[in-house]
Amino acid sequence: MIKISNGWHALSVLVTLFVTEQAVVGALLSRKDNSLTRAAQTILFVDDADILYRSGTERILHPAKRASSNPIIRQDRPWEAAIGWMAVHRNPATGVYQVWYQTYAGVRAKRRSDRCVVCYAESRDGIHFTKPNLTLFPFNAIKETNIVLVANGGHSDRYGVSVVYDAKDNNPNRRYKMAYTDFSVDEGKEYPGLCVAFSPDGIRWTKYPKAPLHKTSYGDYESPVPFTDEIGHRLWDNPLTMADAVDVFYDPIRKSFVNYAKMWIDGPAGGMYWKHAMGRIESKDFIHWKDAELVLTPDDTDPSSVEFHTTPVFYYGSRYFSLNQILNRALGGGVIDIELMVSLDGWDWKRPFKKEFFLSRGEPGQYDSGSLFTNSTPVILEDEIRFYYGAYQGGATGGDDENMPSGIGFATIPRDRFAGIRPVRKSDQSTLSKPLERIGQITLKPLSLRGIKSISLNADVSKGSIRVELLSSRGRRIRGFSANECTPLSGDSLSHTVSWKGTSLSELPLEKYMIRIHLNSATVFALSLRRCPEITAS
Repeated sequence: MIKISNGWHALSVLVTLFVTEQAVVGALLSRKDNSLTRAAQTILFVDDADILYRSGTERILHPAKRASSNPIIRQDRPWEAAIGWMAVHRNPATGVYQVWYQTYAGVRAKRRSDRCVVCYAESRDGIHFTKPNLTLFPFNAIKETNIVLVANGGHSDRYGVSVVYDAKDNNPNRRYKMAYTDFSVDEGKEYPGLCVAFSPDGIRWTKYPKAPLHKTSYGDYESPVPFTDEIGHRLWDNPLTMADAVDVFYDPIRKSFVNYAKMWIDGPAGGMYWKHAMGRIESKDFIHWKDAELVLTPDDTDPSSVEFHTTPVFYYGSRYFSLNQILNRALGGGVIDIELMVSLDGWDWKRPFKKEFFLSRGEPGQYDSGSLFTNSTPVILEDEIRFYYGAYQGGATGGDDENMPSGIGFATIPRDRFAGIRPVRKSDQSTLSKPLERIGQITLKPLSLRGIKSISLNADVSKGSIRVELLSSRGRRIRGFSANECTPLSGDSLSHTVSWKGTSLSELPLEKYMIRIHLNSATVFALSLRRCPEITAS
């Protein structure tokens, strides 16, 4: 939210990548006739892609819960203000958390390049962070700081930060990748756009010499759309290109770095810079980027004052998720709450949870009561998923940047509990002999259970029960695997093991089956299939 001379608010860049074991496993997914062929597969019930049909049920969002220790990184240095954009990487071998975050000193900085910088902190537990005293970049007369990147000092401030750890890069000096927005000179002319830097350790960075690598659009509200013959002298007015925010992740399916972030769309009268929507660019090497494509815009059900601030994406459990930053310019200088969006292919995005935010702003007076800045780097732990975020006490498009409380915190969900399915309160259709209360069932599409040694459910059954049964691909029950023969599940667990009395999955003939989950006052979030070690994917 830095105000600049050309009359609009520069938003931000956040490029992130989180290559997790789960994402790599996701790349192995192969669907043939709806069969699941991975060694271990978890079906998330965030959508109905794997469900044939369900009766008497409803889907509910599982909002993320703030950590009681928030904020875990506070603004306590002279160069720190407006902490918002950030990225996190957890080393799977050591468990050490590395965090990079943007701070804005504004006019307090004596050098233009120091107005908006990237800082570094680290932690053993992801909660208690230290800021090392480095001698890389001084701030005014202070020689030791935790600043690891400064701006070029061009027309406007360098903005945003995202760090990608790429363990597969053959060049050890490029294992850490950063992307951000800055103004750079290319062939004698200055342009705003995507810039990148590389590092061997995440602390000492080398800017890539060519910049910008992707020229962004930058101008005044309601600027007329340029004519085709104005390309040469309206350098910064670029319709249908990315704006000044970047959120990159590694897509294990396409084997590309993909940036989902904000793109300006034109207004009702045709003028530029009306609202931000979701745009997309991709690169195989983090340097050469394809042309931008518009993916998703606010729709008829969104208030007229709402737009997408930026749209970080990550891949998990055979789904693409976006922590969409919903910017409402009509409230508090442009407040931001977080909506969870889902996609099967990264192109067709669904917004099934518009009625409730996945992560809402904090209570009035808290550091995160105004704007939340999500990223593409969730931290996947054994029993929970952490979502780190930066935050302002005020709005993202208006306010006092240099004096506004801000910081970094995180929120969590239990592992795989993005959303769940539960029975409706009452089913009383005329086709029922009597009304049913909190009873429902989910029938999955036919799939192969060849080599499957166990089925487990991530479910909250603390107030009821769940039974599971198997049906043929034509919908007939299988003797020995009916609901009545299933040992009922109870309690709240991330991994309830399903079992039947006197039978095992190994006894099933080699054909496809439908799994039916019977819910009685219970909520199920995910189903997992595990294969025998000797069975490999076909």
